[in-house]
Amino acid sequence: MKKLSKELVGHLHNGTVIPAHPLALDANRILDEFKQRQLTRYYMASGAGGIAVAVHSTQFEIRDPKINLYEKVLALAAEEVDKANLQRPFIKVAGICGPTAQAVKEAEIALAHGYNIGLLSMGGLNDWLEEEILDRVKAVASVIPVFGFYLQPSVGGRIFSYDFWLRFAEIENVEAIKCASFNRYQTLDVMRAVVNSSRNNKIAMYTGNDDNIVGDLLTTYRFDVNTHTVEKKFVGGLLGHWAVWTKKAVELLEELKLYRLSPNASSANALLSLGVEITDVNAAMFDPSHQFHGCIPGIHEVLHRQGLLNGLWCLNPNEKLSQGQFEEIDRVYKAYPHLNDDDFVKDFLENDNG
Repeated sequence: MKKLSKELVGHLHNGTVIPAHPLALDANRILDEFKQRQLTRYYMASGAGGIAVAVHSTQFEIRDPKINLYEKVLALAAEEVDKANLQRPFIKVAGICGPTAQAVKEAEIALAHGYNIGLLSMGGLNDWLEEEILDRVKAVASVIPVFGFYLQPSVGGRIFSYDFWLRFAEIENVEAIKCASFNRYQTLDVMRAVVNSSRNNKIAMYTGNDDNIVGDLLTTYRFDVNTHTVEKKFVGGLLGHWAVWTKKAVELLEELKLYRLSPNASSANALLSLGVEITDVNAAMFDPSHQFHGCIPGIHEVLHRQGLLNGLWCLNPNEKLSQGQFEEIDRVYKAYPHLNDDDFVKDFLENDNG
């Protein structure tokens, strides 16, 4: 059983920005290795504390045997991180999915490429019993540390019970949980379950609720546990939204950490208003008005405008911007110029030597 180092455990619990790494393709939908590597360098240069590779934003089709890019994208990102020789903690997260045998195999591949933890998706297992899914989690956790993942139903996830998350939190080698339910009730279930588990202090909570990033990171959850009040917070984010304008995401998290040290009403109001702006941007990028059909092309569109991608191509040719989505991205770009990191990206591209 591979364990996280004490340094990376501390890094996770301190809270950091972990972008969900997109997939760079050329016009023939073939991997653009230079742009793929450059994206990884951009995230490091932005100050992100890690990257999540082979996740939803990297496109699940990379696992198709005819495409066969799962191990390749893991290897490219790991090579860039190793080459950078960062003098600070940086966590490499590998997306893991599929039935138990596939998930264990992906965990072994991730370990072979130096990944520290696996983001374990429960997508595509809608006919499994919760008990069966927990057994799968234990099997993966026996290989690699696990970053749990509550995925919203609209993109392939399912709703789990409070009891499921309570038992999930008790599994040894579960180090963190990403809550991407996009639902306050289900988010509350996870937080309450973790707080009531015996491993409460061992699990770092990360928001994946791209629709409520600032709200999640501002909120302290308090529950009565055996007559004592126990608190838990989201400490950072593992987000597709943070795959764009990442430098600003890093600055946002630092601002939120400062607020936690010295909270006051005016700062809270300003941050909540900023959170609404970020949610508006996310709606344009993630396309909830069309059931999130354009979420990956929406991320690509922003990266393409900045020069970090050469186009919007996805492995599935049917994945395109939805009607009106381009105009919506135009609108939020103009409405919230303080949220983009275009100037930083321009300097990065001019000085990036590969």
